[in-house]
Amino acid sequence: MDTLEIGTLSVAVVGATGAVGQEMLEVLEARQFPVRELVPLASARSVGKKVRFLGEEVPVRVLDKNSFRGVDLALFSAGAGISREFAPAAVDAGAVVVDNSSAFRMESDVPLVVPEVNTVALGEHAGVIANPNCSTIIMVMALAPIHGLSALRRVVVSTYQAASGAGARGIDALNRELRGEEVTESPFPHRLAGNLIPRIDVVEDNGYTKEEMKMVRETRKIMGLEDTPISATCVRVPVARAHSESVQVTTADPLKLEEVYQVFRDAPGVQVLDDPRQDVYPTPIDVSEQDDVYVGRVRIHPDEPNTCDFWVVGDQIRKGAALNAVQIAEEIFKGGR
Repeated sequence: MDTLEIGTLSVAVVGATGAVGQEMLEVLEARQFPVRELVPLASARSVGKKVRFLGEEVPVRVLDKNSFRGVDLALFSAGAGISREFAPAAVDAGAVVVDNSSAFRMESDVPLVVPEVNTVALGEHAGVIANPNCSTIIMVMALAPIHGLSALRRVVVSTYQAASGAGARGIDALNRELRGEEVTESPFPHRLAGNLIPRIDVVEDNGYTKEEMKMVRETRKIMGLEDTPISATCVRVPVARAHSESVQVTTADPLKLEEVYQVFRDAPGVQVLDDPRQDVYPTPIDVSEQDDVYVGRVRIHPDEPNTCDFWVVGDQIRKGAALNAVQIAEEIFKGGR
């Protein structure tokens, strides 16, 4: 943000009272994003609520199509339906939209961006930039360094996704289950406490879930891997916050372990925690509320020198949503629009 003075932009946050919206406010404040005016927007049921920003209580406004007059940046995190309805109004009013929903991710004229990986795509935006799925962001942060070392030929990932990926209702359901309460209205199809649920979102015709296909399609778009086989299995686990992923990649050339470690160490936004004999590796508790993603359990397959396995953990509310959106905004406004 070197070229902008503090307090130069009017910033709207759509879904300001939700978990990701609240995190966006924290990230904007922590990174000293140049907010002149904060416009927190939410549904009518949030009337009377206030959000805290820079030490002040800011009243939440009801979202409508006239909410974006004078707004420079609109951060959306209120679901795909809301984004489809109101993002065009924000663009028409002159705002740049960074959308955290799935509404525009696969549209050909909308950049899908992880700033550490494909900032160049921002030059193609026409008012809307899409934030990828949280699990996709966490994975590509670790895939991109290896792809720079040797072209990816195959990716297989299994995710271990926290309850908070289902929003506040997910956390509430898990906490109530852990207290021994019976939960009749849960975002999960089965009890989560003490359990694993190998289905997140609806099942598509090919047998994969929508969440799994998001990881496939979005990774291909972000990294330009249109013809690369990618397979995902997404599992909900009884963890409060931060998603974990077991990833196997096969590359064009044989890999050396030290080279893989080095590209991870050199990658922006990636930290290496890897000494498993001393029980040093990333865990969701340790990674929660951290900006970076963390990799560990890195190993080269003993029978396939072109294949590398690793474990990556990232806070899906932070880097997987709010932080990534704000980083996109920083890139957009660094030199103007």
